Amino acid sequence: MVPDMTAPIPFPSIPTFQVPPHPVWPDLSAADLETLKNRIKQMLKEQNGVLVAHYYTDGSLQDLAEETGGCVADSLEMARFGTNHDAETLVVAGVRFMGETAKILNNEKRVVMPDLAATCSLDEGCPHKLFSSFCDQYPDHTVVVYANTSAEVKARSDWVVTSGIALQIIRHLAGKKEKILWGPDKHLGRYVQKLTGADMIFWPGSCVVHEEFRSVALDRLRKLHPEAAVLVHPESREEVIEQADIVGSTTALIQAVTTLPNREFIVATDAGIFNKMKQLAPEKILLEAPTVGEGATCHSCANCPWMGMNSLQNLAEVLTNKINEIRVSPELAARAQIPIRRMLDFAKTMKK
Repeated sequence: MVPDMTAPIPFPSIPTFQVPPHPVWPDLSAADLETLKNRIKQMLKEQNGVLVAHYYTDGSLQDLAEETGGCVADSLEMARFGTNHDAETLVVAGVRFMGETAKILNNEKRVVMPDLAATCSLDEGCPHKLFSSFCDQYPDHTVVVYANTSAEVKARSDWVVTSGIALQIIRHLAGKKEKILWGPDKHLGRYVQKLTGADMIFWPGSCVVHEEFRSVALDRLRKLHPEAAVLVHPESREEVIEQADIVGSTTALIQAVTTLPNREFIVATDAGIFNKMKQLAPEKILLEAPTVGEGATCHSCANCPWMGMNSLQNLAEVLTNKINEIRVSPELAARAQIPIRRMLDFAKTMKK
């Protein structure tokens, strides 16, 4: 039986948190930039390190990762890459949960980040003690958490998912008639529930970037560009998702730009993704989905402030001073690894 989508959601109370201002990094001359990049490349070699960068980080970091044999990807592929690479040091340019995931899967390796304070609104809004207490109220539910969570929250879960695989895993669990407790992104959870009919309850978190997109302003932009395809990340509000031609993970949205015949695209996700889109489809016109209109605060303006904490400057500092190492106790890593491995193993079955 499909659950009543209009029924009230049993939301717990979650703590507030401070969204940091966007970092401002000093401009570098072309010569200074090249010198800095060469220095980082040398240190990566000396420390047997590899750079793994998320699509939402600054384009200079993404470019450097690819130039040095590293990886630019979404969080699922970042996890796979770090596990399969033989480097002794994993340098993760992204947000803290990505570094923690790399450490969980590679506890024997050194994992560092440009800034350990680079967290995530979903992670901040889902503290493990409160989330664990919420889970305790529903002992008959399978706990599924989005990857944007702490190691402790992952350790409390049965499954970890990314936006690229959430739909398939929830459909799998719904087919087994399992009741699901989902956390922490309510918009992604609602989107998945709508498509699968799964019996789900939700933690009320959301992403400060994707919360900012507004449907009325998006509708106006679509009318100005009627031939544009609208690409939306499923962490967005339902009324924004309803206007999309493609809803999907960062990887899926990039693939859409390269494969769809449209010349123009309106993109509702972090603007950092434009670096890869422009690289793969330089002839396409990319438009930022609007983050203005009624109720908008522009806390993010389509740029995650925590992702913005990553730069070539602090990356060089980390490698020079050998600081900012991610540490997860072996015991916690072992518990958190179980639901992550479950996701990765499930992903393998999808490729067969």
